[in-house]
Amino acid sequence: MAHHQSAKKRIRTNERRRVRNKASVSRTNTLTKKVLNTTDTEQASTLLKEAVAHLDKSVSKGRLHKNTAARRKSALSKHVNKLTAKKED
Repeated sequence: MAHHQSAKKRIRTNERRRVRNKASVSRTNTLTKKVLNTTDTEQASTLLKEAVAHLDKSVSKGRLHKNTAARRKSALSKHVNKLTAKKED
């Protein structure tokens, strides 16, 4: 257990950040799954917009690397584009 005041404070702040980061990662995964499990094009595009916004915010907060977010956004966009292509056929 920590003895210095600064070390005790660091433990508290790390715990707060851990909880916040875990919630953010969980939300990212949930939004991703929602987009990938949707077959309706309109709903998929609105969910994609929400997921992309959340990924961008995670990058700006330092929770995700920018290339990781770009890769995920690309995969989600591919899925939504595939749905729109099927709808046009």
